Amino acid sequence: MFQKITLILLLLAFVSCKKAETPEKDKIKAADWLIGKWENVSPQGTLTETWSKVNDSTFQGSSFFIKGKDTIHFETIKLQQKGEVLTYNATVKGQNNDEPVAFELTSSTEKRLVFENPKHDYPQKISYTKEANESLVAEISGVQLGKATTEKFVMAKK
Repeated sequence: MFQKITLILLLLAFVSCKKAETPEKDKIKAADWLIGKWENVSPQGTLTETWSKVNDSTFQGSSFFIKGKDTIHFETIKLQQKGEVLTYNATVKGQNNDEPVAFELTSSTEKRLVFENPKHDYPQKISYTKEANESLVAEISGVQLGKATTEKFVMAKK
């Protein structure tokens, strides 16, 4: 009898631990479609964003804008899930003492991710929308110099 009770308790502990791990990875799993290389070529230059999966709870990204031979903008991004919270951490070279700025996931669907940080100077909101034909729209928005501003970047998968 004692062995049966011990076995049942061990099985319950194992099953409950398994279930506790699953929700932690669900939010970042919904962002799998970001993985890959994305690009926007325009007369102003080339914007490239690249995402890779580090592990089950972390994606690593980089974004850069090149005009001619000059890199105008460069940032590294870490999309990380800790517990129930999915955070977009952006580190922009030459800004914020090269320290990351965190944006929390506030809304998501299978085709859209929205991250916000109302305390950040600009942007306060970053979103990614998966479009048809292997493309996505990255959008940054918020109040800049007292004026509502939105910038959209349509990128194709490479």
